[in-house]
Amino acid sequence: MLTQARTPQPDEQFNKAYELAAGGSDPDRFDCKEAWYPVHYIADLDKTKPTKFTLLGQDLVIWWDREASSWRSFEDQCPHRLAPLSEGRIAADGLLECPYHGWAFRGDGGCDRIPQQPEGSLAHESKRACVTSMPTAERQGLLFVYPGQPENAPHVKIPIIEALEETPDEWVCLNTFRDLPYDALTLLENVLDSSHVPFTHHKSVGNRSNASPVELDVLESGKQGFKGFWADGPRKGTLGEQHSMFIAPALMWNDLTSKQFGRTMTVVYATPIRKGECRVFARFPFKFSSKLPAFFIKLTPRWYSHLSNNDILEDDQIFLHYQERYLAAKGGGSNFSKAFYLPTRADAFVSEFRKWVNQFQADPFPKEALSSPFSVETLLDRHHSHTQHCASCRQALANIQKIRFSVAILGVISWAILPILALNQQVPLLSITVPLLTGAIWLGLGKLERRFYEGRRTPPRNLPEKR
Repeated sequence: MLTQARTPQPDEQFNKAYELAAGGSDPDRFDCKEAWYPVHYIADLDKTKPTKFTLLGQDLVIWWDREASSWRSFEDQCPHRLAPLSEGRIAADGLLECPYHGWAFRGDGGCDRIPQQPEGSLAHESKRACVTSMPTAERQGLLFVYPGQPENAPHVKIPIIEALEETPDEWVCLNTFRDLPYDALTLLENVLDSSHVPFTHHKSVGNRSNASPVELDVLESGKQGFKGFWADGPRKGTLGEQHSMFIAPALMWNDLTSKQFGRTMTVVYATPIRKGECRVFARFPFKFSSKLPAFFIKLTPRWYSHLSNNDILEDDQIFLHYQERYLAAKGGGSNFSKAFYLPTRADAFVSEFRKWVNQFQADPFPKEALSSPFSVETLLDRHHSHTQHCASCRQALANIQKIRFSVAILGVISWAILPILALNQQVPLLSITVPLLTGAIWLGLGKLERRFYEGRRTPPRNLPEKR
């Protein structure tokens, strides 16, 4: 379902007139605003309250329009006094209400009422009382927003995983997301670099012993992205060939089919928030040769998978934050060929990606400077970058905290009873076991709780090797 303010529904128009390529009509420039970007998994949005998000440096408010049964995206500023609408509420009649003076807005951005105006006044009908609305679309469980010219949105293709559309019932998909402390360009460059996996992710999803020459080939390239091929594929060629795709400006995937595991994909959307920050939507579709792995994946709680996913993201989170600052000091991405030394075909996709950015002037923040480096504590923060935005993790954290509190109460009571039993010279084994067990559970839940707030400082690759 697609929605757009003050224009016909995109689904009603799409392909009936013409189709536009993402990036605008200039053959020599990719306009990053003229494209669809995912901003949230639908499962993590709350229909009862507005949600704030920043896309390409512009603050947005996302809210559920009950009348149209669709998600809306507005500029996060009330036209009255510029108060952020994301701090407001969904009123009883389903409209978005400003927190400052109660102005209320319909799904098309028009103002429905101004409580302060006298009866019969029509100030709310002025164009100046309207909020800027951006087209939205729901696809494959994601909410997409189009920040460019609204009239173009119905004609620009939404970047989805085409393979999932072909045989949806045959796939099982793991999904995660996180706000990362580096650019969307840095994220895409990193994921396109398959050769880093055995080293950066050693002991998590990689192993140094699997490192080998990586010979990548770019098959075709243009303004809309490029296709790549790795004939040998990962793990020293034991899994089969790998196909890669970059769909401009923010989507890439690796596609691998092996006899051992079936078909697996690593899909990454890199949504630019602001300079030096992006939101990653990582999706891992599997089409297993056996039904058993899919069965166990479906049983795994979403929040539990997210804890492991965050561990993997943190394998390279710190050094990528610094890497892009070192690159900026050496002239930035436009000078990548001199700043980087890329002597092997393992860097073919990285080189092609940087060439694409430069050739089509596709840096979304070309004149903006990076901030000073963040502290390690900020770089490893999970609560603000993921947990508070994830419905599954928020609920799991609340449940863990409740259980931990209950266990603590039970532990205190069991310890308090011990002296009484000792006075009566009656200390059964169970009365000693209960406080010890509750203490152990309380500590274990505490460790689990911390994983929703902060990541580990030492990645697995840097831990001592077992002998």
